[in-house]
Order: sequence, then structure tokens, then C-alpha cells
Amino acid sequence: MARSLTGIGLATTEDAAFPAARGRRGLIPVLSVLLLFGLWYLMALLAADPQLMPGPVTVLARMAAEARSGELFFHLGTTLARVAASFTIAMLVGTAAGLLMGRRRLADELGGPWLVFFLNLPALVTIVLAYIWIGLVESAAILAVALNKMPNVTVTIREGARALDSGLSEMATVFEVPFGRRLRHVLLPQLYPYIAAAARSGLALIWKIVLVVELLGRSNGIGFQIAIFFQFFDVAGILAYALAFILVVQGIEWGILQPLERRLTRWRR
Repeated sequence: MARSLTGIGLATTEDAAFPAARGRRGLIPVLSVLLLFGLWYLMALLAADPQLMPGPVTVLARMAAEARSGELFFHLGTTLARVAASFTIAMLVGTAAGLLMGRRRLADELGGPWLVFFLNLPALVTIVLAYIWIGLVESAAILAVALNKMPNVTVTIREGARALDSGLSEMATVFEVPFGRRLRHVLLPQLYPYIAAAARSGLALIWKIVLVVELLGRSNGIGFQIAIFFQFFDVAGILAYALAFILVVQGIEWGILQPLERRLTRWRR
């Protein structure tokens, strides 16, 4: 009975500690963001020219003004559409190539030199060549961005494919598990952390390349707007549009990627 009560007491204590721990974990990112904005505010105060280093209040006010005019939402939506299209292509093709290279030695040997070549090909070169060969069109912009991200996805997924538990695969083969079920219940659960890592790094990289693509050859989007602001040395406008997109991407990270990753890797706990 004493052991039973002790067990109940321990469980109650642990259950009470879990919400507190979750609260602390949620508070730390908020404090980190507040510290970042505090440092930004301090740098703006110490700047010799406030126009060259506007503070967070000035930038947020400019962001609100651009949102009221509708310009911010139009260009932000355009850039997000390009990011989504390029991200989807890069993840699908890169994941398929990574699985193939990770599970088939011949494919790895044949594709290895191609992978090294595209990993070391500068993004600017890919963008310029896509515009020259295809033209200043939307398909060229999306293809250039996707080609820059595919090698990174392939490398990450290839390492995950190499780390797959061969015993589980052999057991699925012995029991003649259909390929669809084998993919869903054996292969993908082991690859989820690698897919999540590729997605997270890919999202951060792709939107930066999209801005370069827009700056060089598109007539809309955040990159295009930043190019306009640069011509007038409008630092507040540059920071307002950049901060708006960062907030959107951070929202995707916290609201979609992290909860999805926790759900997909729940079986490991």
C-alpha cells in the first residue's frame, strides 16, 4: 500500500512537472526573440545615422504601412508561391534521388560526380543560365531555385537511406510485405528525421535564393521590392519586407514543421 501511494505520489509530482517544463520550453524562445529585438533597438540608438540603422519600432511601422497599402501582401504572396513550388520540386526529386543513391551502390557511384558538381555550382550561375536558356519567365525562376536545393536534399536523404535498419527490410521481404506498406511502415518512419532536416534547411535556403532570382529577373516579389528600396537607400523598407518574410517562415517552422516532426517521430519515444 505504501509503495502504491508512493507510486501515485511520484506520478502526481511528475504529471505536475510536465506542464511547468513545457511552459519553460515555450518561454525560452520568446525571451530569445525579445533579446534579439532589444539588441536591435540598442544598435539603432547607437547608430550615427538613424536612416541607415532604423530601430524595430520604425521598421514595424513601415511594415504596417506597406500592409495597409496592400503592397506587402501582394509581393509576400508572390514570393511564397515561388518558394512553395521550388520547395516541392526540390523535396520530391531530391528525396527520390537520395533514396536511390542510398540503397543502390551503382546509382551512388554513377550519381556521385553529378552530386558533387551541382553542390559546388554557385547559385548565381544557375540562375543566370536559367534566365539565358529559358528566358525571363516564371518557370526559369522556379527551376533555378529547385536545382540549387536538390543536391542538398539528395545528400541528406542518401545518408538516411544508408542508415536504414537492414534487419527490418529483410523481415518485410521474408513476410512478403507489399511495397506500399513497406514504404509507409518500414522505410519512411526511419527517414522522417532526415526528411525533416532536409525540409527545415531547404526552406531557409530556398527563400534566400528566391530573393536573388526576383532581384535579377522578376518584376514582383520581395526580392524585386528590395532592389527598388536599394536604389533609394531605403533601409527601413528593406528590413520591413525581410522581417515580414522571416516572421512567415518562423510561423511555418513553429506551427507546421516542428509539430509535424514531433508527430512523425513519436514512435521513437
